[in-house]
Amino acid sequence: MSRIYNVAEEEANPQASPQRRRLTRAETKARTREQLLDAAARVFAQKGFAGASVEEIAESAGYSTGALYSNFDSKEQLFLELLSARRSTGMAKQAAVAAELLEKKTSGNGDPFDAVSQFFVKVAGRNTEFAALQAEFWLYAVRNPEAMGVMAAKTDEQIDMLEPFAVLLMERFGVATEVSPRAVARVILGLFQGLMRQHRLDPAAVPDDLVTQALRWLIAGMRQDATTDPGRSTEAGADVTAETDDAC
Repeated sequence: MSRIYNVAEEEANPQASPQRRRLTRAETKARTREQLLDAAARVFAQKGFAGASVEEIAESAGYSTGALYSNFDSKEQLFLELLSARRSTGMAKQAAVAAELLEKKTSGNGDPFDAVSQFFVKVAGRNTEFAALQAEFWLYAVRNPEAMGVMAAKTDEQIDMLEPFAVLLMERFGVATEVSPRAVARVILGLFQGLMRQHRLDPAAVPDDLVTQALRWLIAGMRQDATTDPGRSTEAGADVTAETDDAC
């Protein structure tokens, strides 16, 4: 078990770690908050919002409950701050990596969709703790309307971060300029999140390349002429998919 301590104790013993620069009060407070958020993420993922207690979170971080309440007014505030901090950071990294992989493949001779497959495999292989935490965020927002706005704002931030990837994808495959990249980014996010959840439930039913195949279908649909008859036969639709595959 971690040693229980607080900021005052650390400041009273500045020589405990002579090799380390003494942190300022502001730095110490920021570090305390980050460690409490890390612990909260673990406990909320394991026990859910309702099952987690502030005592467990504080103990997991190695702090007293007094230290927790000096940084957060309540368990609810801690949870909402965690939602705000973690969703943006994770999506920013994911979107940047995906765009970088796609750009590298686009500049070479390889299939650019390989980049998406690689990315999907990488994310799917990670610890499922964050997936559980995301589910808790969603459940909390559904049950607490005041949190719905926070959830919506964070989703918009995810779309902001994913939009450059959508633009790059559209440019690579000649998608009509009247198509909104932001709308495409929202669809890609929905595809990725939905397939990732299904993959974690049953990996065999959602192979690694299914997300890239879904993107091929999306691009094939966007590249159809605006005058295409909605009742067009499946054979005609297959031709469009084949054309996209050739372009890849």
